[in-house]
Amino acid sequence: MCRNIRTLYNFEPPATDAEIQASALQYVRKVSGFTRPSKVNQAAFDRAVVEIARVTRELVDSLETRAPARDREIESERARARGVARRQASEPAA
Repeated sequence: MCRNIRTLYNFEPPATDAEIQASALQYVRKVSGFTRPSKVNQAAFDRAVVEIARVTRELVDSLETRAPARDREIESERARARGVARRQASEPAA
């Protein structure tokens, strides 16, 4: 669905504000249907991104777990491997 929206919780190092902002932006784009809103909708769009990023940071910071933090690099490599496998599976047979 929204490939830019990533799990942000329980990573080492923790999610950055930039990652949270990018996820909030992707969410608002998906919900609104706008990649770039019109001038008349820009303020509402921007407010939504800011508010969702704020609430997301609050959520991520308040969650608790006993599970060990996941390594960001290992998870990225796993995601890349899944992407390669998806592309290979969708290629037409020769």
